[in-house]
Amino acid sequence: MTEGNYTAVTQFILAGLTEKPELQLPLFLLFLEIYVLTVVGNLGMITLIGLSSHLHTPMYYLLSSLSFIDLCHSTVITPKMLMNFVTEKNIISYPACITQFYFFTVFAISECHMLAAMAYDRYVAICSPLLYHAIISYGVCFWMVVVVYSLGLIGATAHTVCLVRVVFCKAHVINHYFCDLFPLLELSCSSTFINEVVGLCFSAFNILIPTLTILGSYIFILASILHINSTEGRSKAFSTCGSHISAVIIFFGSLAFMYLQPSSVSSMNQGKVSSVFYTIIVPMLNPLIYSLRNKDVKVALNKILGKRSFL
Repeated sequence: MTEGNYTAVTQFILAGLTEKPELQLPLFLLFLEIYVLTVVGNLGMITLIGLSSHLHTPMYYLLSSLSFIDLCHSTVITPKMLMNFVTEKNIISYPACITQFYFFTVFAISECHMLAAMAYDRYVAICSPLLYHAIISYGVCFWMVVVVYSLGLIGATAHTVCLVRVVFCKAHVINHYFCDLFPLLELSCSSTFINEVVGLCFSAFNILIPTLTILGSYIFILASILHINSTEGRSKAFSTCGSHISAVIIFFGSLAFMYLQPSSVSSMNQGKVSSVFYTIIVPMLNPLIYSLRNKDVKVALNKILGKRSFL
């Protein structure tokens, strides 16, 4: 087939999470509830940190940035996904699909590096508490956030530039609930070698480097915690770090399952289930994980609500 015989694809149909009619309404209600919790939780965290002067520290500045990323990340994906449960065909135009892919990639990559930045912040706070304010100053914290977003924008731009050169002329049904890289490449009738190489390189960098940073940070944190004589002090340190580790494992584990497996091994149906965790579940869990067992957040919430005790 010559290039002149290609018929340009102007729109796609998102297949969604499942094709079983009996699951459409229950899944719609489930993911609608999750999205509402995500919006309320992350907006609440951003607002609470903004209004509480004693939370104006580097740690909470990073946490509010993570909440913003999670809010945007979920909003890029979930509303369009919900439409798939209540419409016969969830149609998305080619420009809208590329736009969704771009912003999804921006926030997914940014979250990878933001979690690494937060792990480094916790490492300094626990392992070098006396030097914390000297090492993690407001200026350093600001530039950490700038680097995080810059990496997200660079990675998303590289992926998108490579994607728009792909010619789509096959079936226009995307076997996914959003416009992700590999489901889109399955519809290509031109060479996707460059896309696959770029995708693998960026995925390895944006998943493995933050994972190693987080792993290294927590190895030192664990060693430092074990040297704490006070049982209460060890318990507080483990509590602070345990929630972070749980979120990291869920997020990076599901990302690695989707993007670091050979295409011959991975199943797109399994990939859809895996992607639910890093696109929908983790953005909901993060504000809960970082607030429910955090005394500073509880105190701030008490002051905002004008109550003397929390819960």
